[in-house]
Amino acid sequence: MKRRDLERKLRIAGCYLKREGASHSLWINPKNGSIEAIPDIKEPLAKKILKNLSAE
Repeated sequence: MKRRDLERKLRIAGCYLKREGASHSLWINPKNGSIEAIPDIKEPLAKKILKNLSAE
């Protein structure tokens, strides 16, 4: 899964980008208060992030 695909799914689920860092981005799901730092990723990590943010 490409990063842009992950970000699209996160936005569809209501998540938003809080800040962009040098090595990662911080995304928040306001519905449940979950926060995830998202580095450059591969498929298994993308799926885990979607699950943690209840955005799958």
